[in-house]
Parts: sequence; structure tokens; C-alpha cells
Amino acid sequence: MKTCHAKQSLKSLVVIAGEISGDTHGAELLRALPGTDGWSVSGLGGPKMAEWTGTIENWLDEAAVLGLLEVLKKYGYFREKMEETVAHIHEVKPDGVLFIDYPGFNLRLAKRLREEGYKGKLIYYISPQVWAWKKGRIKVMARLLDLMICIFPFEKQLYEKSGLPTEFAGHPLIDEMAEVRDEGIVRDSNLVAMLPGSREREIAKLFPPMLEAAAELLESHPSLMFATTGATRTLTERLREMVAAAGLSDAFSVGESTSHHIMQQAGVGVVASGTATLEAACLGLPYCLTYKVAWLTAQVARRVMSVDYLGIVNVMADREVVKELLQNDANGAAIAAELNRLLEDTAAREAIRREIAEVVAMLGGGGAHEKAAQSVAAALEVTA
Repeated sequence: MKTCHAKQSLKSLVVIAGEISGDTHGAELLRALPGTDGWSVSGLGGPKMAEWTGTIENWLDEAAVLGLLEVLKKYGYFREKMEETVAHIHEVKPDGVLFIDYPGFNLRLAKRLREEGYKGKLIYYISPQVWAWKKGRIKVMARLLDLMICIFPFEKQLYEKSGLPTEFAGHPLIDEMAEVRDEGIVRDSNLVAMLPGSREREIAKLFPPMLEAAAELLESHPSLMFATTGATRTLTERLREMVAAAGLSDAFSVGESTSHHIMQQAGVGVVASGTATLEAACLGLPYCLTYKVAWLTAQVARRVMSVDYLGIVNVMADREVVKELLQNDANGAAIAAELNRLLEDTAAREAIRREIAEVVAMLGGGGAHEKAAQSVAAALEVTA
């Protein structure tokens, strides 16, 4: 793990991110630090952080794993990386450690550092969703951390109740969607977005019922067209094969537009739960949400979830702004029924568009990374 010591160094910082999104957010935050050339930065991240600093180790190929089984298979690797990172921090004695999401590793690292007497500031950017799964962790985090920088407004209240100083920076997606928004795109009332997620497992679970819904809708709305795309060429080709197998090629556009273009062009849509639902909200698409996991996973989730909704738009609104079709309800008939309602009811479409706009407005006016960088600098007593 290399360390870059700039001339007339103001402050030193170790940054830890373990996922693609964390690498993106970390790179943008580092670029926004006041007096960037005066910082000494090291740590673990991805290609964007590594390229920007020249001193961040890119470990994403090993770190960005999903699921308990994959983590257990790499237990030895993560243990070794933990020891290496703890030793590095004790050696360089940075003024602060910045954790970016990735709670499985980062919260364990924070605990180790406190137990072993690290005296610098421990700062967390992009809160793990403990409010949805493990609210008990909030008190633990309050004991370990010096500052939480969150991206959802309701998180600030939760953490401050525990005594943890918290700043709301706004959501980075506001800036990202501003860059892709195209005011020249005209919505097509006969186009339906069908976006089953960015992972192969999600496509396998969610696209078949979407295809069933499309076939059912075509019986009453023969002029409808549908649009979808995959996160990779391989996944796009898989979607194309599934559309062809369902005999729907003539009614589908597959991979001809980006998901963001589709969200702006379609009149209505169905979107897999995840970041895409917030993107759809930012881009003004009236949609319904769907998701399906293994039965056992669903049973466990119901017992540990601390919120009433899965979609973040609904969580923020504390009501069902967008219809959630989950598990047994994630079927062709239910998806077709909700899409049909939105297609035929202008008032319903406009109500969703208005309500999701109100939720998006709660995410801040942009500049999230810059605000987060200012919070980091202030915590370490750095001025521009």
C-alpha cells in the first residue's frame, strides 16, 4: 500500500472503498478536497481512485463480492487485508480514515482501530443501510465514529439521535442524472420501459414475468412497444434471446438505447428494485417496482427489515408512491395490471410523477461530493 506525500502536506488521509460505486464516489470526493495537492492519501479502492491519486491500491477484483458464501470463500484474503490495512494505518498515523460504504469490512476495521488506540478521526461517507436491516448497529457506530456523512436526509436524524455528529451532503445521483438528462427527448405514451436489473440473476428472475406482462398488455394495447437493455453486452444479448424465445421481437427494442434514455422516453415502466428505481424517479418516469429473491432469503428479510417498503422512494415518502410487486406478486399478471392502470389513467401517471419529484427534491440540489469533501476537511480542521 503506497503513500503519496505531497509538498507542504496539510493533512493525511487513508480511504477505504470496496465496491465500484464507492470507488466512483471516493474519486469525486478526493478531487473536491480543498487544497488537494497538499494532502497525503493512501488506502484501498478501485481504478478511479487509483488513477486520481496514484497511491490508492485497486483491490476491487477481490473485494467486490456479493453474498455470504463468496465472502466466506475469501475469508483468508479479507483477514490478510485487514491486518495489512491496520498495520499501514498504525505506521503512517493519518489524521483521519475515511470509510466509503462497504460496511462488512469498514465497520470491522473501525472497531479494530478504536480497540488498538488509533487517535485520528474516523469518518464514514455513504451510510450502510442499517436503518433498513440492523438499527442496533447505529449505537455501535456512534461509539466508533467521529462523523457520519449521509446521502439521505432521514439518516441524519437517525444518527444524531444516537449522538453521532452527522452531515447530510445530498445524494450524488442528483449530479449524475443532471449529466444524462436530455430535455430534447419526448416521452412516447406507447413505449413501456422494462428494466430487470443489472445482474444475471435478476434478469433470470424478473425478465420472464416482464415478458408475460408484455404479452398480456399487447392483447389490449396492440400498438405498444417495449424497451430494455442490459448492463453489459452479454446481458443485453441474453435479454434479446429471451425476447425472441417469447416471440416478442417485433414489439421490443433491446439494447438500442441506454437505460437512462429509456427512462426519459418511455411513458411508463417497470423497474427492478435498486439504484435504477431512484434513477427512474430522478428522470421522471412513472413506474412500478418489482423484485424476487429465494423463499428463504425473503423469510429472513421480513424478520430483520426495519422499514415497511423496499423502494427508497417509498421509504423516503413513508408511503407507497410507486407500487411494489414483490415475491409472489412479481408475476406477469400483476405487472400487466399495474402498467395497464398507469397507461390508461392519466391522473395516476401525473400523481406519481408529481410525488416522485417531491421525493427527489429531498435529496438536495446537487454538489454532494463537494459538500462531503468540505465536511471531511472541516472534521480534520483544513481550510481552503
